[in-house]
Amino acid sequence: MNAYEIVLKSREKGRPTAVQYIEKITEGFIELHGDRRFADDAAVVGGIGTICGKPVTVIGIEKGADTADKIAHNFGCAHPEGYRKAMRLMKEAEKFHRPVLCLVDTSGAYCGIGAEERGQSEAIASSIMEMIRLKTPALSIIIGEGGSGGALGLCAADEVWSTETSTYSVISPEGCASILWKDAQKVEEASACLKLTANDLFGLHAVERVLEEKGFSDEFFADLKESVAAFFESKKDVPPEQLVQQRYERFRKY
Repeated sequence: MNAYEIVLKSREKGRPTAVQYIEKITEGFIELHGDRRFADDAAVVGGIGTICGKPVTVIGIEKGADTADKIAHNFGCAHPEGYRKAMRLMKEAEKFHRPVLCLVDTSGAYCGIGAEERGQSEAIASSIMEMIRLKTPALSIIIGEGGSGGALGLCAADEVWSTETSTYSVISPEGCASILWKDAQKVEEASACLKLTANDLFGLHAVERVLEEKGFSDEFFADLKESVAAFFESKKDVPPEQLVQQRYERFRKY
């Protein structure tokens, strides 16, 4: 597949969403709601569960499965309160020494007037800062679209993984084509130039692992569950200050 075909695949109807990942790889998941400031953003689903018997805080950007579900979750476009809810859950995880798993699938943060009035850019910037200095292990997995700051707000982790037909980019190919060429028809060329595929990103050291999707079968989720558990096990004895320093250095390399 070329880059634009992968872009279309990352947006494909029927692709597993964050909630489905949570159902497949965690046990006993309990969803927690609200940012304790304004509201509960349904685009960000977060809570506590176990993975291979170990407690984990899981935060996912949820696009929704069918039309009604997509509308309910605002098509995975988070408001500021979504990022503030995520920060609240991360700090709670740090307090109780739980690792944090983020599942990212968004075309970008919501850009409506209300979101801007409530500090969208500040919320994303604060989420990046708080995640970098989190004193507990953190892993982010891009499971579909990783769009702009909306994705970056939950990707300042120890490592970022990506499924093989996911994308991660500063802007959508359509937006890039419209800005650079003033022609939305140049979307395929823009997709190639943006280097947004998982393999491109792996070569650029922007992601640490590309996950073979295996048709999103039970085998895929079983392997993912084991990989996530093994990753957190490998990080459990790393001193908090070292975690923060390594995360900061990883991010600064961009």
